[in-house]
Amino acid sequence: MTLRALVDDLRERRIDADTAVAMLRRLPFVELGDAVVDHHRALRQGRPEAVYGPGKSADQCVRIVAELLGHGPGPVVVTRTDAEQQRALNAAHAGATVVGTTMAWRVGSLPTSPKRVVVCSGGTADTPVVNECALTLRAYGFDPIVITDIGVAGLHRLTPHIDTLCHADAVVVVAGMEAALGSVVAGITAAPVVAVPTSVGYGSSLEGVTALLSLTASCASGMTVVGIDNGFGAACAVARLLR
Repeated sequence: MTLRALVDDLRERRIDADTAVAMLRRLPFVELGDAVVDHHRALRQGRPEAVYGPGKSADQCVRIVAELLGHGPGPVVVTRTDAEQQRALNAAHAGATVVGTTMAWRVGSLPTSPKRVVVCSGGTADTPVVNECALTLRAYGFDPIVITDIGVAGLHRLTPHIDTLCHADAVVVVAGMEAALGSVVAGITAAPVVAVPTSVGYGSSLEGVTALLSLTASCASGMTVVGIDNGFGAACAVARLLR
């Protein structure tokens, strides 16, 4: 998208050749000393690089987001931010949508996909992962339907949403404990189902390992499983499926 716009601007004389060359120097990547920003990712995958917060200083996050915002028209997503990173990013780059620990700029900058995506969760405790997934989907041009707290301990709570699940183009199931909701939903809908095991659970839940193993051993064939608590990865999987 960025390269096509650059070619169009050059052809229509909205920019000169020197400006075009300067812009092309930032493809495919730019070195910021301790970070290498991949500007070519949007051309390869249809989505710009996202920023993973843990392990980065607030200053590193600010500089990386500045590079992404300054040299590309698409959305910018930062996941798993802490309070210090959020304060610094909000101060340096206004206009972020913030949900929990996920931040996104230019939400709504991409055309809204007509595809119907549902994000559902087993329990309220899964909400942080749901939020990460839903905001990432919104940044990438989807308008997800979010259904929470419909886990198998009270399966009757699922029945009012069966039509929504059956008419979805893709479903993300976020569940901890034994994560049985993934198998239930994948057995109801014909849509691709991406399951996210969460680290929520009692006793032998083993911080999500039990949920992960349960989902990978599901008898509901064809379900995709991402890593523990990886709402961002689930959103990216859906974006790839529905491109």
